Amino acid sequence: MKLFFSPDQLAHNPQKEISDGKLVDAVEIPQRAEMVLNALRALPDLCEAPVQDLGREPIERVHDKGYIQFLEDFGSLWAAAGREGEGFPFVWPGRDFRTDKVPNHLDGKLGHYSFDAGTPLTDKTYGAAYASAQSALNGADALLNGDQHAFALCRPPGHHAGKDYYGGYCFFNNAAIAAQYLRDQGAERVSIFDIDYHHGNGTQAIFYERADVQFLSMHADPLDEYPYFLGHADERGMGEGTGHNFNYPLPLGTAAPEFMTTLNQGLDEVARYDPDYLIISLGVDFFEGDPISQFKLTHTDMPAIGTALRQAGKPILFVMEGGYAVGDLGRNVASIIDGYLNN
Repeated sequence: MKLFFSPDQLAHNPQKEISDGKLVDAVEIPQRAEMVLNALRALPDLCEAPVQDLGREPIERVHDKGYIQFLEDFGSLWAAAGREGEGFPFVWPGRDFRTDKVPNHLDGKLGHYSFDAGTPLTDKTYGAAYASAQSALNGADALLNGDQHAFALCRPPGHHAGKDYYGGYCFFNNAAIAAQYLRDQGAERVSIFDIDYHHGNGTQAIFYERADVQFLSMHADPLDEYPYFLGHADERGMGEGTGHNFNYPLPLGTAAPEFMTTLNQGLDEVARYDPDYLIISLGVDFFEGDPISQFKLTHTDMPAIGTALRQAGKPILFVMEGGYAVGDLGRNVASIIDGYLNN
């Protein structure tokens, strides 16, 4: 299995985020990627492959050009406003506000292009997010060239990012970019199965009205957990996408038996759809020791997840998403991949 990761992804290094009404130490930090990288390097069946720059166009196939430009320009805009540290929005368009006009003021732009206050922006965010997307694109390219599996160590993660907004520590939707790239290169159907603790709201929104990309997400019930406003079971798609969106909200306290039952239920839907490629949005923040998780999966539950995914029988691209128990993160990811490769 080829492993794709660019050191440029480490440049986004926020020091603080907003949580519980306070500035606290950031949890989406470069050490997350470093821990996963070190653990995967120890697996004999993985080999690191160079990340080639496949350009901005594949990102523009998914994300609004104005949004991309805002992320690229943010550092200079923040400095020109005489501000220091990380950037956070504090005002958003309400239900009856207009969203068809982008404000000139920086605070208006921040609110226009985001959906939460907990995701810090820095002058290095764009470069790191761009590099993260390139890792996903290179993984997709490996599948197109005949590989049966690849691992894109994406960081920053991506599944909360929509067409023209960031949030949940996500800026470019790496899984969506990879899926669109596979379609553009000739794949008829692609499935994305998101197993992160949180619902992949951005990925769902991007493909909600499309039949060529199936989206499935198993996650903590949004009535109880972030992102709160998407991820319910009755969200089945719209227009041509009707019937191609599957959400499996799980109760707080979910442990391995229910988790595995739901995972296999989703894989049954993937089999019915019969995609050319399967993308796994791999968040491991469902681990019982994760600081933002209320699931009960343990270290010993991880290999079975990989084994189940191998049974899908499709070329698979793993795209890294969440997981914030930094000391356990590498072990958990490596255990899943080892279970996948050696079932």
